[in-house]
Amino acid sequence: MVNKKTIKPRKSFGQRVKVELSRHKYLYLMLIPVALYYIIFLYVPMYGSIIAFKDYRPDLGILGSPWVGLKHFKDFFTSIYAWRVIRNTLQISLGTLLFGFPAPIILALLLNEIRSKMFKKSVQTLTYLPHFISTVVICSIILNFTATDGVINSIITALGFEPIQFMIREEWFQPIYIGTTIWQQVGWDSIIYIAALAGIDQQLYEACRIDGGGRLRQLLTVTLPGILPTIVVMLIMNAGKIMSIGYEKILLLYNSNTYETADIISSFVYRRGIVDMNYSFASAVGLFNSVINLILLVSVNRICRKMTDNSLW
Repeated sequence: MVNKKTIKPRKSFGQRVKVELSRHKYLYLMLIPVALYYIIFLYVPMYGSIIAFKDYRPDLGILGSPWVGLKHFKDFFTSIYAWRVIRNTLQISLGTLLFGFPAPIILALLLNEIRSKMFKKSVQTLTYLPHFISTVVICSIILNFTATDGVINSIITALGFEPIQFMIREEWFQPIYIGTTIWQQVGWDSIIYIAALAGIDQQLYEACRIDGGGRLRQLLTVTLPGILPTIVVMLIMNAGKIMSIGYEKILLLYNSNTYETADIISSFVYRRGIVDMNYSFASAVGLFNSVINLILLVSVNRICRKMTDNSLW
């Protein structure tokens, strides 16, 4: 008797989608609010980017406003502010990346070595708290601490030195901004590395100890390779935000004395777009900013893929 195999017809794309949705329906229901957020607040506003190539007039609307091509881009690059805001944005972003990116990794590694659970939780709580403090409160703390009669200057004068007017001296703005930003984010950013450390197989540490490896060798041969994929992904994501610095903290801290080192692309866009109501020009500068971020994201992703075999895609 000959056995006959029954070949099942391949399911169509629609059928496969239905099966997938029915199998994981609760997961997809949880995804709906996130998807709606991105669609409404990130993808739909992309339509308005075309005003970067138009002389936008509210009475004519987006479609009715006349096209001007690359005029606003040319106006920006030929203005006296272009190099200043680009330079300051890069200096602050690269400084934050250079000193701020390793900080949560180091904190996570140190916390991983702590054996006292109570002390570990206390340190985590103290380092997480600044992330939840509003920007206005953070800036108020900075201004109070750096004031002429503030805590820092009180210590300086107690040591016999002259007080420093930190917030009106342009050379101090970027170090203060970078330092306080790292303080705000170091605890929160360390969470993902702590989670990655928890996922490392403990048998690898045991094997390293049997082989005679001490703490340093375990760190170099087990811990760092174990969290390397996470480090690479976070580096790529941070590289994609190099040109994007929020304007809120800048606006609350800078003044006319510190414009030369404090004025960045986002604060410049805010002044030209919101204050001066030059929407088309501000959109052109913002679009340039986004394109540079995209180029950096793709470039760093490609470099990381070639060097470490880890990447976002």
